[in-house]
Amino acid sequence: MSKIIAFIDGSIYSASICETAAWVAGRIDAPVEIIHLLGRAGAAPSDLSGQIELGARSALMAELATLDEQRAKLVAHRGRAILDDAAEIMARAGVANVTTELRQGELLETLAEREDDARVILIGKRGVNADMAMEHLGSNLERIVRAAKKPVLVCARAFKPVEKVLIAYDGGPSAMKAVDHLSRSPLFAGLKVLVVRVGADNPMARRSLKDAQALLAAAGIEAETRLLAGSPDAVLGKLVEDEGFEMVVMGAYGHSRIRNLIIGSTTTAMIRSCKVPLLLMR
Repeated sequence: MSKIIAFIDGSIYSASICETAAWVAGRIDAPVEIIHLLGRAGAAPSDLSGQIELGARSALMAELATLDEQRAKLVAHRGRAILDDAAEIMARAGVANVTTELRQGELLETLAEREDDARVILIGKRGVNADMAMEHLGSNLERIVRAAKKPVLVCARAFKPVEKVLIAYDGGPSAMKAVDHLSRSPLFAGLKVLVVRVGADNPMARRSLKDAQALLAAAGIEAETRLLAGSPDAVLGKLVEDEGFEMVVMGAYGHSRIRNLIIGSTTTAMIRSCKVPLLLMR
């Protein structure tokens, strides 16, 4: 059975990731796998010995090697404690089918290796070493979303049970994929759904909203639609805040990194501005 795969690192987002994973598990009846990565194994310790005599240098290097081994053990103990806390959160939420894994490796490599088993991948908006300033996102976030073939759920600092969902829809391939995915998933069954397109009011825009609404209706999801003017990230961010949506669904990074570097990315701007989880699909 495909899994909900959640990556945690002990940051302030870890508890929210687990709570979000528990909510998703309850909606789609899937097992949860929680992974904590220790980084790449085998990194050599820094040579701090300098230009000192051979005997003293050998003793120092031996001491450094011992300290490095002790540090590796402490990091592993911390990782196991993080996973134990995660398992406890899942148990309190009533999720029984949970596994945890402590492993060596980098995030993107692990994602590539494990993604085929995933229905959805959960990560935090920022990592344990990220600056909490609004403009700084987790260093791996965009790379993960761009690399992932499965939906990526970017978790906020705090989780609230989801009752209202906003779908940001622009008619593009990734947005269409997002709506199609929702129409085939029990994740949002019975919830209040609003499909919003930001841009010019014209027949094509209105037709695209009706098509999205019809696709959801065919799956039993009764969605409202709205066409708004303005900048997508500003308009949608304000809408989420003003009307109390608990989750945003949108297509992600529809353009190249170079184009995003020149004119900016709506996806990145939305992740920065929204204080709720975002389900992203490429």
